[in-house]
Amino acid sequence: MRNLNHFLRPLGLFLPLAFVSGNFFAQNSCDGERYRYNSAFDAITVSYDNPYGENTNAAGLQETLVYDLYLPEGDAADNRALLVMAHGGFFLSGANDGEDVVSLCEDLAKMGYVVASISYRLGIDDFFDVQTSLTEAVLRGVHDSRAAVRYFRKTVAEDGNPYGIDPERILIGGVSAGGFVALHHAYLDEESEIPSSINQNDPGLGGGLEGESGNPGYSSDVFGVFNICGALRDADYIAPGDEPLVSVHGTEDATVPYGTGMISLMGFPIIEVDGSQPIHEVAEAVGLEHCFHTLEGLDHVAHIGNSDAYDATLAAIAGSMSGWLCEDWEMTCETYDYTSGLAEADWITWSLYPNPLNGTEPLRWDAGLDVRSLEIHDIRGRSAARENVAGRQEATLNLSPGVYLVSPLDAAGERLALPAKLWVR
Repeated sequence: MRNLNHFLRPLGLFLPLAFVSGNFFAQNSCDGERYRYNSAFDAITVSYDNPYGENTNAAGLQETLVYDLYLPEGDAADNRALLVMAHGGFFLSGANDGEDVVSLCEDLAKMGYVVASISYRLGIDDFFDVQTSLTEAVLRGVHDSRAAVRYFRKTVAEDGNPYGIDPERILIGGVSAGGFVALHHAYLDEESEIPSSINQNDPGLGGGLEGESGNPGYSSDVFGVFNICGALRDADYIAPGDEPLVSVHGTEDATVPYGTGMISLMGFPIIEVDGSQPIHEVAEAVGLEHCFHTLEGLDHVAHIGNSDAYDATLAAIAGSMSGWLCEDWEMTCETYDYTSGLAEADWITWSLYPNPLNGTEPLRWDAGLDVRSLEIHDIRGRSAARENVAGRQEATLNLSPGVYLVSPLDAAGERLALPAKLWVR
């Protein structure tokens, strides 16, 4: 169940850094800009190659599994959402510090997430039976991601929560092959769904759904899922009550199909999978909370080297996940400016009444401010109204029911106080 939280600041409203960091966040981790704007924190810290587990890889060797940890610098909150990120590379290459994930990890950490970019076992070891080998690679990745989620819950229970995370709000996401890992982590949740072609007696493939990559005794369940151009073996793995999902996928993806199609390697077809489009058709049919952002005309992993695609990808992810995490924000798939600025200034607060506001009754506010106009944004950050009040202490507004942020402006159009939240019935 989601927590009741204060508002996230909408697009274009300028708040002082002291107001949106430190102890203020510690009281409620959805306040300020957290989870939707990468200006919530100016800087991040990164620690590299921290071990979280181990298992036998496709070559039959024991492999240590590691993660890079991205933290918002100067953050005092101890109940932050954790995002486990899996990189791409067709289960043949790629790394947890690859270009497909690093920028996303940095921006998401600046938004206030704790981000763990994980390694997982790579390798397609039998090119005479590539279909089975690729299927095994996906299961290895899922076993490893499950071990990573269990590891972080273990750090809360046994190590005093050194990373300040909320163990009930762990999300999983990935790019390309990492999208496969994230999707199967969440939705491959019945032993009977493990493909019969996999021999679970082979080294590194045992342990059923949970696997044997480490940290037993803790849950590997996740709060939500994001997928960038990944796929499921079968979209019907998704069932009513499953975790919410956001996906971003290019319509001209020639590597992982946008719809239902074949995965190919070096021009040879391997296995048919369901890409993001059929996945979200099933999500809609079963009533799953979901968001699907299509990148028209773009190919695989379009956010690398394409700033517009990157902005759309990050906005869809953050706009969705912040909606899941914070009750006062609506989930949105729309591209928005996630780089909202912060003004270095001392501000005062002000109060509105009646609040909630019924119909067209007058809205009033604290005396002591020479308010010349009101600037009003809806909860998605879109401009809703600008009302000239010419120094009066009340105004009659024509607003649809919903939640708004109201800022008082002086004669020069400068803000006089922090925005106040207004409910309209």
